[in-house]
Amino acid sequence: MAKRKPKQRDDRRSAATPATVAASRAGVEFTTHVYEHDPAAPSYGAEAAEALGVSPDRVFKTLVAEVDGVLTVAVVPVSASLDLKALAAAAGGKRATMADPAAAERATGYVRGGISPLGQRRRLPTVLDASATAHHTVCVSAGRRGLEIELSPQDLAALTSATTAPVARP
Repeated sequence: MAKRKPKQRDDRRSAATPATVAASRAGVEFTTHVYEHDPAAPSYGAEAAEALGVSPDRVFKTLVAEVDGVLTVAVVPVSASLDLKALAAAAGGKRATMADPAAAERATGYVRGGISPLGQRRRLPTVLDASATAHHTVCVSAGRRGLEIELSPQDLAALTSATTAPVARP
């Protein structure tokens, strides 16, 4: 059986999610990218980068952690890991741990692997890794597996009220 080629398109009607609605309402320029998600893929972010033909340094994953008991979003490149100590410091806390996946899904309104930093059910404090500013545009989940939104890191930071800090490690 031949491997199907990933679809890429900017079709905002079929890609309407709370994330794309939030970006549209804010009037920011963005592009959506749809690709066929493979449920067996070991990494959602790496799968997105490969499907889109984009460097993993420009595709960012959305991770939910707890900083001193407060759910906090970290947006880091898929090519890197989250530095929990750096996240705690950037969020003005002392200790950070990864959040329970069920708590992250409840708070954001998204499922794991499709959590977007945009359009969350409950707006959480957000920290965007400083490496994002080196790129003209970055891609983040648009709210479901197989859907990415590409926008400027400045617009991403503004829409999420994010603090920008070095919170990723290779």
